[in-house]
Amino acid sequence: MRGKFWVYSDLVLQNLSQSMSNMTCGSIVPGLDGCRNESYALVLKLIAIATILITGVCGVAIPLVGKDCRFLRTDSKFFVAAKAFAAGVILATGFVHILPDATSSLTDPCLPKFPWSKFPFSGFIAMMAALATLLADFIGTQYYERKQEKQNHSVQADSLDLISESSIVPVERRAGDETLFGEEEGGAMHIVGIHAHAAHHRHNHSQENGACDGHSNSYGHSHSHGIGGIDEEGGVRHAVVSQVLELGIVSHSIIIGLSLGVSHSPCTIRPLIWALSFHQFFEGFALGGCISQAHFRTLKTTLMACFFALTTPLGIAVGIAVSSSYNPKSPRALVIEGIFNSISAGILVYMALVDLIAADLLSKKMSCNARLQVMSYFALFLGAGLMSSLAIWA
Repeated sequence: MRGKFWVYSDLVLQNLSQSMSNMTCGSIVPGLDGCRNESYALVLKLIAIATILITGVCGVAIPLVGKDCRFLRTDSKFFVAAKAFAAGVILATGFVHILPDATSSLTDPCLPKFPWSKFPFSGFIAMMAALATLLADFIGTQYYERKQEKQNHSVQADSLDLISESSIVPVERRAGDETLFGEEEGGAMHIVGIHAHAAHHRHNHSQENGACDGHSNSYGHSHSHGIGGIDEEGGVRHAVVSQVLELGIVSHSIIIGLSLGVSHSPCTIRPLIWALSFHQFFEGFALGGCISQAHFRTLKTTLMACFFALTTPLGIAVGIAVSSSYNPKSPRALVIEGIFNSISAGILVYMALVDLIAADLLSKKMSCNARLQVMSYFALFLGAGLMSSLAIWA
């Protein structure tokens, strides 16, 4: 029994060492060898960096810069429909582009059959990544809620101190005076309602006629004091969603950029430029919408937008720099790319379904507006269909 265990262990270690080999494996795809042109490929890579950077910046900036525009406000019908289109793009990216690539990499004949062909690692890793994203979603939401609650308590305490110092004037008692309202025995003054007002620092007055008849009229006024840049209901949720979504987008953008950067085939690079530009623009729009709804401070908003826009071009630049030493046809590259792509697919599928599609399309606002429902579902299927069709070329 012990002998079988050691034989099995040696086999596993041997296969893992083969999986980490950097030697070229497999044959070149027919037709691509004749398309190899390093100088022209370099020109296309530089064009790709500029094009993808511009489309990424435009995509993420439109919801942020245009939030004062009536059509681009986060509560406008156009924004909701455009965000649904972008969610469809992200969903198709995870299911149609990234997950099949991960499966192809981890089941490549270059890798040892055991364990890579004996177990569906790509699907398993994607599933675990989705569950890990759920956990991160929960922990992040709890963290931001507690942080906001502490800041609210701090503001309430400061308000009470300010009121006690500036608004309460001691009243001298004269002989024969009756006890003042709110005054306790011993001369202490009990302020009724101050704590209640501080705790209920936001007030809303609204009146709605007709819940879901498509003609609901609502009006009201409200005032609120934002804490840490999050001053709307649901702002905490959007803060978490935007950061987790960016994590998923960035993780696969690095792999995509690196793969394009190390390629020397114009036949491979040319269709990737247009596919990645389309994909980068609408992923940026979805991310920019989430960042806009989160109401981050200007510095953090700018950093998140720049980080997204620069990731894929930076990956391409790194790919160009290491193209002489990086071997994309080696078992090591296949394993690394397969694992990263599986993780990215799990994150993006979860974010698209749970935090983008379900959060918007199953909301009260959507259920009360039939026209908005039709627009959003049409945009969702259109985005998913168009992004899926790009798999024909890239």
